[in-house]
Amino acid sequence: MAQSAQNFENHGQIIPLYHGFVFFTFVANFLWAGWQLIQSPGVGTAIGLVMAVALIVFFFYARVFALKVQDRVIRLEMRMRLKELLPADLQQHVQALTVDQLVALRFASDAELPSLVAQVVKDGVNDRKAIKRMVKDWQGDYLRA
Repeated sequence: MAQSAQNFENHGQIIPLYHGFVFFTFVANFLWAGWQLIQSPGVGTAIGLVMAVALIVFFFYARVFALKVQDRVIRLEMRMRLKELLPADLQQHVQALTVDQLVALRFASDAELPSLVAQVVKDGVNDRKAIKRMVKDWQGDYLRA
């Protein structure tokens, strides 16, 4: 399946089966379990409701855990990339860059990256969206979780 070119507006990823079908199935199950508990209070229906809540919590944590691992990989990848691309005067700032800064900077081209890092460090920009908006030559990340 061909992917369209990424940019700031379209780089967020929605997986229809996960974000749509699975989530709404878990919510419907929660509502049904709540209804069942109201209609027939008891240990079995209470356990059903607790399980429905657990599934919704699991849904969110599964996504958060995957994104945390992805951020750690991006941090490593970006530190290696910055060691190759940054001039000596900016090298000292590489370890001080936050995960949010590194995650946002990954979309910058190799040519743009040194000046963008210098600007982020100088201005103390920490917001992912703000840094992404600063990228002029957007390089898509098509291997995201």
